[in-house]
Amino acid sequence: MYNLFKPGKPVGLMDFVRAAKSCIAEITPAELKAKLDAKEDLLLVDVREASEFEHVHIGGAHLVPRGIIEAAADTSYPKHYPPLSGARDQQIIVYCATGGRSAMAAAVLQMMGFKKVFTTLPGAMHVGKMRACHKFAKRSTNSTASQSA
Repeated sequence: MYNLFKPGKPVGLMDFVRAAKSCIAEITPAELKAKLDAKEDLLLVDVREASEFEHVHIGGAHLVPRGIIEAAADTSYPKHYPPLSGARDQQIIVYCATGGRSAMAAAVLQMMGFKKVFTTLPGAMHVGKMRACHKFAKRSTNSTASQSA
């Protein structure tokens, strides 16, 4: 993904999104719903910001904002997030509002050695029941997502 950098030719957000989408697997909202209905063993990760998450999210999702995904996933980082960092062999479904942040997060997780990472297309938030969730911010140290990275 970072091989796009050429000092003489700046790139934009959509260049990064296209590069990420070229190396990740996507599932449809209907496929996500089927996985949730079947109670498949998966980790559902919302990479939006806390304010977006508080407004609406898929029940059971873990909030790990895109800006801290690398820190949260890296076991060598002191403030990593065990549900994510310990899921290297587990199925992980990443989502956001439009698909850009989730694509970049999924690509990064793959680069970090996570084996079964998928992203879902926009509209996924409407397939899951809205219910209580696990926030990255809920830690025994009372840290918040922004304080953790």
